[in-house]
Amino acid sequence: MSNHALLLKRVTYASVATAVILIVVKAIAWYMSGSIGILASLIDSLMDSFASIINLFAVRYALQPADDDHQYGHGKAEPLAGLAQASFIAGSAMFLIFNAIERLQNPQPLNHGNIGIAVMVFSIVITAFLILYQRHVIKITNNLAIKADSLHYVTDILTNFSILLALYLTIKGYLWADATFAILIALYIFKSAFEIGNDSFQQLMDKKLDDATEQLIIKTITETKGAIGYHDFRTRQSGKDKFIQFHLELDDRMSLLDAHTIADGLEKQLMALIPDAEVIIHEDPTPVNG
Repeated sequence: MSNHALLLKRVTYASVATAVILIVVKAIAWYMSGSIGILASLIDSLMDSFASIINLFAVRYALQPADDDHQYGHGKAEPLAGLAQASFIAGSAMFLIFNAIERLQNPQPLNHGNIGIAVMVFSIVITAFLILYQRHVIKITNNLAIKADSLHYVTDILTNFSILLALYLTIKGYLWADATFAILIALYIFKSAFEIGNDSFQQLMDKKLDDATEQLIIKTITETKGAIGYHDFRTRQSGKDKFIQFHLELDDRMSLLDAHTIADGLEKQLMALIPDAEVIIHEDPTPVNG
């Protein structure tokens, strides 16, 4: 198993384990305190857990090698998971808004508020450790599904801080606090859901690689010794795999062996520059004046 595959599997297992721990402690805190804010956080963690399970299967499926039915691999499982996660993130935002409105209409004091505060602090700490691990993996793999899952937990920390502050203010008598903070957090979550959903949609629609990567590819092509030019240049990404294809213009007086040697060397150079790239080069004989 490759190092990337091992990292992706470990981080998805860590995400699921974290979600289960948070669900248990928040359920206990909600039962003891009766806090609507903690109930909202509990439901959010349940959604995170479901999303993490989706990630677990999506990553494992995406890592499967190409087969007869999926000759370009299974990488698009990752943006599909990203779209699902964007839906869960948006659902979390709606849940927060509905609870915030209900709390504004029916403010209530808390029972055992200190227990709720302790649970929120614990949730923030354990979630922060998971996010640090996820960012380490993202830096190495640039995995979209893990990015989406990490965003879930970033919004969880914001939500938990909001609930923590709201619990403190509510204990002090400011019963409007949790609803106000929940609405602000919900707006941020909607923005994040749109960004993840848009990134996933663009991958599914075979959007080209970013401009910087394409310029690096073009620079490498134009600096290749013996290359006259190029055309029909296209790129796309599926999961971790990047696909690059173009026609390489070569002197029509060149032997087939020499043309193949130039194209083969360029292919190897591009694969070294861009990890997980699959390069397809068509050699075009081109008349040269003189």
